[in-house]
Amino acid sequence: MLIDTHCHLSFPDFDRDRDDAIDRAKKIGVTGIIDVGSSIEGTRRAVELARARDIVYATVGVHPHEAKSVTDEVISEFRKLAKEAKVVAVGEVGLDFYRNLSPKEEQESAFRKFIRLARDLGLPLIIHAREAARDTIRILDEEKGAGLRGVMHCFSGDERFLEECLGLGLYVSFTCNLTFKNAEGLRSVAKKVPVEKLLLETDAPYLAPQKFRGKRNEPAYLVYLVDQWADITGLSRNDISRITTHNANALFKLHPAEGSRIAYEIRDSLYLNITNRCTNNCNFCIRNETDFVKGHNLMLEKEPSAEEIVKAAGDPAKYKEIVFCGYGEPTMRLDIVEAVAKELKAKGAAVRLVTNGHGDLINSRPIAGELAGLIDRVSISLNVDTEERYNEICVPKFGRGTHKHVIDFITDCVAHKIDTEVTCLDLEGVDITKCEELAKSLGARFRLRRYGVTG
Repeated sequence: MLIDTHCHLSFPDFDRDRDDAIDRAKKIGVTGIIDVGSSIEGTRRAVELARARDIVYATVGVHPHEAKSVTDEVISEFRKLAKEAKVVAVGEVGLDFYRNLSPKEEQESAFRKFIRLARDLGLPLIIHAREAARDTIRILDEEKGAGLRGVMHCFSGDERFLEECLGLGLYVSFTCNLTFKNAEGLRSVAKKVPVEKLLLETDAPYLAPQKFRGKRNEPAYLVYLVDQWADITGLSRNDISRITTHNANALFKLHPAEGSRIAYEIRDSLYLNITNRCTNNCNFCIRNETDFVKGHNLMLEKEPSAEEIVKAAGDPAKYKEIVFCGYGEPTMRLDIVEAVAKELKAKGAAVRLVTNGHGDLINSRPIAGELAGLIDRVSISLNVDTEERYNEICVPKFGRGTHKHVIDFITDCVAHKIDTEVTCLDLEGVDITKCEELAKSLGARFRLRRYGVTG
């Protein structure tokens, strides 16, 4: 599933084969195309096209080149058009000081009107900013109020501008120019985008990918952008497709709610989500912000049985490893972990357990001996460098002394010859060197995790 969050199908460039272009997009897995209004007449055409084609959605907006045309009457018409069921955003709107085809003051005035319109209607913004980063951020900051949502489309700024956009809670999208041979600088900035804030767009008919450079772009070419993002992020093409589709659904409300997952793929591994309960209440936990990890809904409706988990896992030979790691602490269901791991091992799977290390406390007995032979590898989240910091940041249910029990669990796993990995976070103030030295002193390997990066 792919969603092209920004194109211009209603432009004359598609007059000869518009329906064919939509059908070509469908064939390669595009399930949604947002036809973006960039003029008064273009907005009307976009709304008409959305009415006629099932996978097409529309927006209402005027490109900053035509800002001088944005009268109160236009805003009033757009307010009415925005009530159409398939109008999903206000845009593209913003500032373009590269050509200044409309005076700067008129661009700013129109931009503010559209921000207020989006805020009034509860719709996200699709923002155009070219050679106008500072003024764009200034206006957004002044006008944002409560509930500003949107995407900075066709991103072409520097890392500072990216950080400012992300700081405002905006999504970011790059067009197929990301695939150009001479786009190393742009790809360097793109590496800084959290995939949780990434959208896909073609901006068709403009900026066709390198393979078709100089020709007309179209939504079916989104696959080339997926390939580029997979290369940039180290994720799989399926990961990029799923994550960006979820992001588009979250911002533009295109499709119904996405159901929760027991088994979920990331890269070449399969993860098993068996409980949402946890004995830590970590203040950095992703659960405080969202139910989703890499586009997967992990908020379980009920805890699955061992049979349901094995069925959801399918053929383990398809994956590098099977990992017990969801939105909770797996050893709270130790009997399930052991039963499922036994079946998976019988099928030749490599099995890993990601745990907070509280298993002995949870089950009132040492458990490393039980895991030996069932779990090939264990990743234990120590997170920080001292007991005081652990109590402060992880807020363990078992209170003071929990940190020592985690250390003891690491020691027991090593003693039972389980491949043991200790992980810590690069939180401010955490002595990473001390964390690594502790892991090595216990006979375990060490891995640094990045704050805010999950999955």
